[in-house]
Amino acid sequence: QVQLVESGGGLVQAGGSLRLSCAASGSIFRINDMGWYRQAPGKQRDLVATITSSGSTKYADSVKGRFAISRDNAKNTVYLQMNSLKPEDTAVYYCNADAIAKTIVGAWLNNYWGPGTQVTVSS
Repeated sequence: QVQLVESGGGLVQAGGSLRLSCAASGSIFRINDMGWYRQAPGKQRDLVATITSSGSTKYADSVKGRFAISRDNAKNTVYLQMNSLKPEDTAVYYCNADAIAKTIVGAWLNNYWGPGTQVTVSS
């Protein structure tokens, strides 16, 4: 099994910054793509940014130039640096990862989600 836990959320004023972290733990053989998603009340869950195991990144148009995703493979951790925050960024942010779990009976690829962390941006 693989577990993801986010941290770093909180309350910030418009124009401020936050840095989110997501650490993976458990029976990890390797982690492939990782990403961040967000969901505001009454809205669907949307992709924010993704990063491959080799470091290639993609961003939603709404956050380009303001957010930056990165990862530390040695620590099985992905980060999301959020700058110039807007009230529209308010949401629960979720970490996501494609990972191979390995046990005594074999190895398999699964997609995992963290429980989410709240980000609130005041005007």
